[in-house]
Amino acid sequence: MQTSPAPQSCGDDDRISWIRIASTFLPLATPISDAKVLTGRQKPMTEIAILFVELETRDGHRGLGFTYSKRAGGPGQFAHAKEIAATLLDENPSDIQKLWTKLCWAGASVGRSGLATQAIGAFDVALWDLKAKRANLSLARLLGAQHDSVRCYNTSGGFLHTPLDELLVNTDKSREKGIGGIKLKVGQPDSAIDLKRVSTVRKHLGDDFPLMVDANQQWDRPTAQRMCRRFEEFNLIWIEEPLDCYDAEGHAALAAAFDTPIATGEMLTSVAEHNEFIKLRGADFLMPDAPRVGGITPYLKVAALAEHAGLMIAPHFAMELHVHLAAAYPTQPWVEHFEWLEPLFNERLETRDGRMLVPTRPGLGLSLSERVAGWTAAEAELGKRG
Repeated sequence: MQTSPAPQSCGDDDRISWIRIASTFLPLATPISDAKVLTGRQKPMTEIAILFVELETRDGHRGLGFTYSKRAGGPGQFAHAKEIAATLLDENPSDIQKLWTKLCWAGASVGRSGLATQAIGAFDVALWDLKAKRANLSLARLLGAQHDSVRCYNTSGGFLHTPLDELLVNTDKSREKGIGGIKLKVGQPDSAIDLKRVSTVRKHLGDDFPLMVDANQQWDRPTAQRMCRRFEEFNLIWIEEPLDCYDAEGHAALAAAFDTPIATGEMLTSVAEHNEFIKLRGADFLMPDAPRVGGITPYLKVAALAEHAGLMIAPHFAMELHVHLAAAYPTQPWVEHFEWLEPLFNERLETRDGRMLVPTRPGLGLSLSERVAGWTAAEAELGKRG
C-alpha cells in the first residue's frame, strides 16, 4: 500500500495548497423533539448537516474542521464555503486571525454572523487543527490547557419525546458511563408535566446529583418568572434558555431574581451578540458554540470576555471540539455529552467519575470514519495536493 510522505518541518513560507469541502447529512436513529416542536415552531429533527473542511499545505501538513446545522441550512453553509474557499489558497496557515478576517470580508455583504460565520467556522477549526498537529500537541495543550478533564453532563437522554420511565433508565445509563450531570428538556404547553418530570428525576438522582433543565427559548417573560420560581426547589445547576435567545435584558432580570443560575448563549453567532449578554449579566453560565460563532478564533474572544466578567462557561454541543476549548478555561467548565456525532469519527471520548477526559492526540485527535462518504451529498476540491 502506498503511503503519503511524512510532512516536512513547517517554515514561515509554507502555504495552503489544497482544500476539500464536503456537505454531509448524518441521520439520527430517533426523531428528536424539544419544546420548539411541541409549540409548533419546528418539526422533529431527523438529521444533522455537517460541513467538513480539509486543508493541506505544500509541506504536507493537514487540518480537519467542521461546522453543523440542524433542520435547515446545510446546503447554504456548503454554498457559502465553496464561494469563499479560494481565499485561503497560497496563504500561510499560521496566520489564523488574518485568514478569519479575510474569509469574513469575502462574504461580508451577507453579514458577519449567522450562516456566513458558521461556514467560516469549519475553515477556522481546520486551521487550528493543522497548527496543533504541526506542533505535535493536542488542541487543548496548544491553547494552554488548565484541566486534564472537564465536568460533563448528558442531554441526549432527556428530550421531551422520551417517556418518563425511559428518562429514568437513561439517567442510570449516563451515570454508569461516568457522566457527571443530567439535563432535561422542559417547556411543555402544560407546565405540570414539566414539574412532574423534573421532580421525578430529581428524586431518582438524589438531592445533590447535578441536574439541569433547558426550555429552548419557549417561555415569555411572565411564564419564565413563574417557572424559574417553581424550579428553585430542585437544586438545579442551571435553567437554560428560558427566554428568546436575543432577550439579554429578560435573561438578566431572571439571573438577578433567582438563586438558580441562568444559562444561555448557544444560539448566538457573533462575539458582539455574546458581549451584549456579558455586559448586561444576562447569563451566569455562558454557552458559546464554536462552530456557530465562527470557529475557535472568535470563540476564544468570547471566552476571554466571559473570564474577565467572572462568568462560568458551558460550551454547547460538539463535544469532540469543545472538550479542548473548555479545558483551556480557568474555572471549572461543563461540556455537553452528545453521542450523536460519534458515527462521523473513528475516535471516542472517554468519561470517568463525572468528567470527560481531554484527548492527548495531536490536534483535535479526530479522523473521519468510512461511513462519512455514504452520507456525503456534495463536495468540492480546490488547489492541488502535494
